[in-house]
Amino acid sequence: MERPEILRREIRALIFDQYGTIVDMQQGLTAAVEPFLYAKGWAGNANSFVTWWRRTHFENSMIDALCDRGHTPYRQIGHRAVSQVMDRCGFSYTQDEVRWLVSEIETLTPFPDVIGALHRLREAGYKLVILSNGDRDMLEAAAPHIGFPFDRVISVQEAGYFKPHWKTYAKAEELIGLDRSACLFVANHAFDCVGAKSWGMRTAFIDRRRRPFGETPHQPDLIVRDFAELAAAMVEPLGAAS
Repeated sequence: MERPEILRREIRALIFDQYGTIVDMQQGLTAAVEPFLYAKGWAGNANSFVTWWRRTHFENSMIDALCDRGHTPYRQIGHRAVSQVMDRCGFSYTQDEVRWLVSEIETLTPFPDVIGALHRLREAGYKLVILSNGDRDMLEAAAPHIGFPFDRVISVQEAGYFKPHWKTYAKAEELIGLDRSACLFVANHAFDCVGAKSWGMRTAFIDRRRRPFGETPHQPDLIVRDFAELAAAMVEPLGAAS
């Protein structure tokens, strides 16, 4: 891993994943779907339903990128994933219900430690950017619920592929206007850190779930427990210059 003092010296921008890194996707969606599933008479666990939904969505988005036959919108991938999971659960549903469930992604709020840390990073002079698999309009709708004015919010629609395709990080580098080596990509997902690191960005892994990163040549430059620890690593300690 890179020493924090070297990162502080060389990094000019932090680029964040949104879903699951900035906003609490698992808990937020679980709270939204629980009464819906109860009304359907499903006896399963709402948290498991959300896990299946997210895994199915991820699998379908990776298939979409690998097939390379044109970029399918995130929302459309989400509709397919939710429908498949509800079929798996064995209850009936309408397309309006599918649309409503997917739209809940746009209302998710940040983890408690995020906003304070973002303000601290901004005060330290970093450019703060989001690079998300979400569609442009979904990211615009989510902005008021996040409540922090990022310097730029980039959808992978600009690149035409889902992360971790290298073109998504290349497009972010182009739009930000900084060399990739001056960018620290921050994510709660190992696959996203691997993609950014393989493109040449530095990476920080937010290890909220206390899980091993895995065997890969693209190890993160920084591993932290949450955003408070990220800010502590990236902001010069008081009195350090004296």
